[in-house]
Amino acid sequence: MADEMDVVPPSPRGTKRKGDENLPLPAPRRIRALAQDVVNKIAAGEIIVAPEHALKELIENAVDAGSTSLEVVVKDGGLKLLQITDNGHGIDKEDLAILCERFTTSKLKAFEDLSSIGTYGFRGEALASISHIAHLSVTTRTKESSCAWRAHYSDGKLVSPKPGQSAEPKPIAGRGGTQITVEDLFYNVPSRRRAFRSASEEYAKILDMVARYAVHCAGVSFSCKKHGASTADISVPTAAGTLDRIRQIHKATVANELVTLNAENERWGFKCEGWISSANYSAKRTTLLLFINHRSVESSIIKKAVEQTYATFLPKGGRPFVYLSLDIEPARVDVNVHPTKREVHFLNEDEIIAIICDEIRNSLSKVDTSRSFMTQSLLSNQPKVPLATPVKQTTPGTSTTPTLTTQRSDPRPPPTTVTKKRNENNLVRTDASARKITSMLQSHPSVDGVINEDEDMDYEFTEKEASSCRLTSIKELRAQVRDAMHNELTDIISTHTFVGIVDEQRRIAAIQGGVKLFLVDYGMLCNEYFYQLGLTDFANYGSIRFNPPLPLQDLLKVAAEQEKRNAGDAADEVDWNEVVDSVRQQLVDRRSLMAEYFSLEITEEGEVCSIPLLVKGYTPSMAKLPQFLLRLGPYVDWDSEKECFQSFLRELASFYVPESLPLPPTIPQDESGKGKEKVVEEDPEIAIRREKVRKAVENVIFPACKARLVATKGLLKGVMEVANLKGLYRVFERC
Repeated sequence: MADEMDVVPPSPRGTKRKGDENLPLPAPRRIRALAQDVVNKIAAGEIIVAPEHALKELIENAVDAGSTSLEVVVKDGGLKLLQITDNGHGIDKEDLAILCERFTTSKLKAFEDLSSIGTYGFRGEALASISHIAHLSVTTRTKESSCAWRAHYSDGKLVSPKPGQSAEPKPIAGRGGTQITVEDLFYNVPSRRRAFRSASEEYAKILDMVARYAVHCAGVSFSCKKHGASTADISVPTAAGTLDRIRQIHKATVANELVTLNAENERWGFKCEGWISSANYSAKRTTLLLFINHRSVESSIIKKAVEQTYATFLPKGGRPFVYLSLDIEPARVDVNVHPTKREVHFLNEDEIIAIICDEIRNSLSKVDTSRSFMTQSLLSNQPKVPLATPVKQTTPGTSTTPTLTTQRSDPRPPPTTVTKKRNENNLVRTDASARKITSMLQSHPSVDGVINEDEDMDYEFTEKEASSCRLTSIKELRAQVRDAMHNELTDIISTHTFVGIVDEQRRIAAIQGGVKLFLVDYGMLCNEYFYQLGLTDFANYGSIRFNPPLPLQDLLKVAAEQEKRNAGDAADEVDWNEVVDSVRQQLVDRRSLMAEYFSLEITEEGEVCSIPLLVKGYTPSMAKLPQFLLRLGPYVDWDSEKECFQSFLRELASFYVPESLPLPPTIPQDESGKGKEKVVEEDPEIAIRREKVRKAVENVIFPACKARLVATKGLLKGVMEVANLKGLYRVFERC
């Protein structure tokens, strides 16, 4: 009984089982040759992976044929139609019969010819592969032929265009060169056709392929457009040089920052020419146009080496634009390693890459002196914010030309002046240091003894170094300001004398420029000044820190309640709680960007720790903070870099504009209400804020505008001339 209860232990894991010798063995499978149709489709799938690969083969064939003009027409991303027309030497009628058969070529005769191949295509597989997976037609005419010939192909063979017609090529009228039309690509490979997500995505890849060869192939014009479109998306003329081609395709922001690259070494048998971006340019991803022996290829090794070389010159996350054309001795290159010839192997790869990277490093070092750097106004030990000094031409008769660039924190040399003969009617006191009427009045502290709350503010200086901004978007925004500069108004602002505030509610102040008196909308003036200050000191702002941090949700609710009151009857149509939650989530999600570029720190829990400090000695009204934070949601374009920076800085400038305060309350002197009005005591808080605005406008903002503001044409609407002393003299001379 015990023997019957014994359990046989399981065999250890991994033990090989023995086959049952009683079972019959299966018959061995016979080896058969694949059907030729299957072979051709497999080969076609290796060479023509997507429409862009078919186009690449056709472009290379056209350039090999001596073409100087290539026209590409695309429909549905190349899946419905892919047509390329060239003006090359064409194809002889006698060769059309075997044009699309595999391994038919005019460029190779023996295997040894591969070691000296200097053309694009050489294996004779491109047209053959296309004919197996698409409807292919070829129209061609040689220089000696009296007419053009059109042929249709399927599975590598000539076929008739319509049932019952001959498959032989048909004579037609046509110009010299070749036109290849590919229709219904992958019509018989449904699995491959379903793999393409969208026609627009495939068209973008085709444009990229055309753009690469358009940059490289000097002396060849390129155009690429969608079928039925009136204008081409890419159009490069024959006479355009390499730099002009880059400018037309990749825009001037790239072309303006390129420097030439030349490297050569006889030992390793190579020569390299190209254009590389300087340290003033950086993008989010690397653009590498790499050509080896005039063939567009990819190389992850070269790309990685170039990025590592640029890492010491560009800010974190910055990527370069690089166009390289390598000529390597054909015997050292193996181009027959990839079905689409997308990758090539060459000897002494590491040594050649090292030489190229060394030359890139040397080229960047040579132009490094041209880089522009920004100064940090709040992180230095200077008592005042370093202001950009307008560059003035001191030659008589020339105009003043201020610039929007900041200077180094070195002591500025005294301005050069030109002595002119004085006219008696121009003797008007304009020295800002001279005694004013306000200095004769007895100074009274404001309510509760507070004169200026900024005087007691503590400033902490850090050792942080100012970073230079090389973002193309910021450079373009600065250029827009310079382009909109009004020379005469800028000269008036830079030489004015502040007279006083006229109306705090409408934010109007009086200034004197020469012999003229002007009324200025200082709200508009401050908005432009703080916007320009945000551009010049971009990513180098100081911080106004809150201790303890302020809850973002509560601030947004305060702003939403104010918006709700202002909206009136329309307020019921908006879910303000949803607005608050949406804006809060937007700001929390983008806290890293705001902290890096704008010194606006928000925690993950939604607490505001700091806001940017633009000017030392002036703090914006905290009453405007909730509205500022709420507007950062709907009024900032977070999807586009340039528009994001511009809209954010505009909102920041609006926040920094001094607040509009009501006029002091007054009552008539007599009971009739017609006598002189008498100012009565106003709310203590309003009085404090009024005193703060007055001192900030006179002592901080207008002196800063005088030193660095570039007055734009838009400010003309906020400046009005009210008196001209020369004109007054002419009037009184009659008396």
